[in-house]
Amino acid sequence: MLDVARFDLLHEALTLEDVTTKIGGKLPRHYENLRKPPRQGSRRPAQAELLEVPVSRMDDPCGKLALAPGCFMQAKRYAPYVSVGLCLLLCGLAEGHFGETAPQEQERDHTLRVETTLVQIPVAVTDSLNRFVLGLQKGDFQLVEDGIEQEIKHFSGEDAPISVGLAVDTSGSMSYKLSASQAAVVQFMKTLTSADEAFLVEFSDNAKLSVGFTSHADQIQNALKTAQPGGLTAMLDAVNVALREMKYAKNSRKSIVIVSDGGDNHSRYTSAQIEALVRQADVQIYAMGVFEPLFSLGLTPEEISGPRLLSEIATQTGGRAFDASLNGDLPSVAARIAVELRNQYVLGYYPKNGTHDGKYRKVEVKVAQPSGVSALKTHWRQGYYFPAQ
Repeated sequence: MLDVARFDLLHEALTLEDVTTKIGGKLPRHYENLRKPPRQGSRRPAQAELLEVPVSRMDDPCGKLALAPGCFMQAKRYAPYVSVGLCLLLCGLAEGHFGETAPQEQERDHTLRVETTLVQIPVAVTDSLNRFVLGLQKGDFQLVEDGIEQEIKHFSGEDAPISVGLAVDTSGSMSYKLSASQAAVVQFMKTLTSADEAFLVEFSDNAKLSVGFTSHADQIQNALKTAQPGGLTAMLDAVNVALREMKYAKNSRKSIVIVSDGGDNHSRYTSAQIEALVRQADVQIYAMGVFEPLFSLGLTPEEISGPRLLSEIATQTGGRAFDASLNGDLPSVAARIAVELRNQYVLGYYPKNGTHDGKYRKVEVKVAQPSGVSALKTHWRQGYYFPAQ
């Protein structure tokens, strides 16, 4: 039985039924945060971003290796790739012999360290009405890297803490849109929990970090209240500042949300340079585009090309650019992005091409079409750089 309801961007409030299609099973219990701050005393596990797998469960292909008791493999669940050291000990050092070493073997190193790479791709699935499709299983997905199908080893559809960077346009072109942008930020901050964190970058002539990482929404809201629109637009520089700050994130799942009309005309960085940087970063980028209708008079070339630029930057990271043609749509768009960030599947695999060449690898994700559900749309991070030696 499917639980289906419509989603309308003009709605002021969002509920679980507004934005989801359920395919069996129970739904996550985090949606009550959409319209109110997180409850105190959240029982979210402090280490929710870690996946622990006992090495003792792993296969021993040669049958001659003994595993150290208690040795664990830990992988950050939402990183694009994780290097994992597998603690394998040679035969003769199995349990019961770790406290005793023969004199002739004291100077010998019996530890074999094998480096492998776990790649993890976040995936959002929606139907033809733009509702999120929940309840899919690992077997419903197919993952291909550089044309070669990969075996999905790890699969998750669970929520996890996020680190978010908000990049807000305060340039002159946003003069009558700034109040709506502030309301959108307030709406987005309501969806964050005590385990999440956020920072604020403001940009006009220059991009600056106004508030560093914080769990206190009021710090970001108060900083925006004092913003005065004016100047040109250095949006690409703002993305660069946000990517630098994101290196200090405490959570493995990271996202940047841009609020702008997309009309960059004062950045030192080019679009090609920023697109190269976001390919290297483990960050999803979303955009709330406050665009004028294309038939409006007096639009600058930058304002005309703004929607395309925001879409190009967001799409390659697995994020999306949402168009808010009316200022009043912005808070609903902000809530929509927040819900998407918490309703993603994560596919983990070990690349069949294990060469540490530092090259960019293209990833493609396909999902099986369930019966009784309208045509599915899938959004995922389109590639990553494999680590070099």
